[in-house]
Amino acid sequence: MRVISGSARGTKLKMVPGDSTRPIMDRVKENLFNIIGNRVYDSVWLDLFAGTGQVGIEALSRGAERVTFIDNTRPAIRTIHQNLKATRLEENGVVIQRDAFTYLKQQLDKNDPAFDVIYVAPPQYKGLWVDALKLIDSLPQALLRPDGQVIVQIDPKEVQELALNHLKLVDERRYGRTLLYFFAL
Repeated sequence: MRVISGSARGTKLKMVPGDSTRPIMDRVKENLFNIIGNRVYDSVWLDLFAGTGQVGIEALSRGAERVTFIDNTRPAIRTIHQNLKATRLEENGVVIQRDAFTYLKQQLDKNDPAFDVIYVAPPQYKGLWVDALKLIDSLPQALLRPDGQVIVQIDPKEVQELALNHLKLVDERRYGRTLLYFFAL
């Protein structure tokens, strides 16, 4: 697991001890950032269920202005801090140990559209992606800037139809056992 491109290119990233996280494969991450393209520059990200922090760190390495990393486990938070330090990107990362849903609800109360990209990659097979997406959809203007997007990473076995009021599925890409959904307002 490494940073693919940008200022921290080639830096190896640490894994979260144990098997509680599912890191994104390098080829999926590379395709994700090829899809996003130049929109990563100066963007502000929310990396929910951040795990190792590798998606947010890749965004920072490629020129994102700031990434807020959310995870509720101490080992993940420790790993994110170590990875930010190794890549020398810690100045642009905000690391918060908190339940993702609690964090989202607090952001909804602020009514301040803070993010260009919200990346949702929760633990598999628990339906957490559905709950997170529904919460974001309940008042997306409070979380997403007008041209923002929500990207969801799941296993294709987790697919289910959702009735959303504001967010619209604009793209989906499958890479083996990884499915990326792209939602926009």
